Amino acid sequence: MKFRARKIALLAATAFAAALAGAPAAAKDVVIHAGKLIDGVAKTTRSQVSIIIKDDRITGVQNGFVTPAGAEVIDLSGETVLPGMTDVHDHVTGGGSRRDRLRGTPEQQAFQATWNVNAILLAGFTSVRDVGGNIEVLSALKGAINSNLIHGPRLWISGPAISPTGGHSDPSNGIDPRWERTDDWKMSVIDGPVEAIHAVRELRKRGADQIKIHSSGGVGSVGDDPTLQLLRDDELKAIIDTAHSLGMKVASHAHGKAGIDAAVRAGVDSIEHGTYSDAETYKLMKERGTYMVPTLFAANEIYEVAVKTPELLPPTVAGKAIAVTPTMTGNAINAYKAGVKIALGTDQLGWRPHGQNAKELEYLVKAGIPPMEAIYAGTHNAAELLNQSENIGSIQPGRYADIIAVKGDPIADITEMQRVQFVMKGGVVYKADGKPLYVN
Repeated sequence: MKFRARKIALLAATAFAAALAGAPAAAKDVVIHAGKLIDGVAKTTRSQVSIIIKDDRITGVQNGFVTPAGAEVIDLSGETVLPGMTDVHDHVTGGGSRRDRLRGTPEQQAFQATWNVNAILLAGFTSVRDVGGNIEVLSALKGAINSNLIHGPRLWISGPAISPTGGHSDPSNGIDPRWERTDDWKMSVIDGPVEAIHAVRELRKRGADQIKIHSSGGVGSVGDDPTLQLLRDDELKAIIDTAHSLGMKVASHAHGKAGIDAAVRAGVDSIEHGTYSDAETYKLMKERGTYMVPTLFAANEIYEVAVKTPELLPPTVAGKAIAVTPTMTGNAINAYKAGVKIALGTDQLGWRPHGQNAKELEYLVKAGIPPMEAIYAGTHNAAELLNQSENIGSIQPGRYADIIAVKGDPIADITEMQRVQFVMKGGVVYKADGKPLYVN
């Protein structure tokens, strides 16, 4: 009864937000006239292209400006058009301080998340992989978006990340151990392969469609060391094998080389952060087809706080942030040069308001990755990592009509991606001429 009441309250929160938001108009036959097109297929920019859309899917891409009979024309002839972006490392329920999150209820998280996902969508990110949050909130949120009750990106969710006792996602680190853990805490903290297998199955039962693990310690947590491997090899194998047998991909937070290499050997699909990776690591990742998600946005944001206002962070966290960030940035370009596939992820936890996802592109370019490759990381590569290449990540027939546009040339100035003027998701326009049409 308690679980059911909590679910009803979460649905009520999202339904109330929907009543304020209003529903978007139904999609129809549309043609977009794109002045320039970066399609997420070829790593080139095309000029004067027509994108033909029926309902929620792209049905054709033609050179020149053509107008099928009866189609509505969206004139983006003065703009650069791209696929909707994908962030494969976000935390859409994040916001406020750690104390606020501990005091807050799941219902409050649901309202916060309703605002967050709207901001993310309007920033041009039409798909998001959430890799750590309350599974009940995320499941209700995803359902509300899919039912058009609220406006947000397509969501893939993991629920709470799986970690050993005292690991990066053990929420009791640094607080009174006498506090009773919530169900979310209990299911995410494991010790041994049996508990690991149960955690994966329990998360799937509650709505997770992928799994997040912490194979090393972290930066923003108290009491753990980011250089150490925390999940044992047998625990990693149990989690990853179980998830894969259920058709779920696995992302591993990993800073230290031991934790990175162990996760890759166990078959993980992506390494998040990858701070202390090296040439041996990159060789292993290439052999296994493992993606790197550098998360430079979060690293640089917490680094700035640690340097300018360290009093806002626990001393150990500030020290770790200052030590880790420069290495993380350097190894992002090293991984790229070694041929490891890069996918875009921000690790937005709420240090800054949500909707700044495109800053990750700027940080990737500053690290040395070419602008087109950075865009590819947030389109083609991100879709491939999610096993969604047939649906998102490119502008070609059969894909969802998830399309954005910017005024300038993002290859010449990657910060143009932070000034998205047009957003379409599933054939529905959510932003035009730089102005939101729907707000949660």
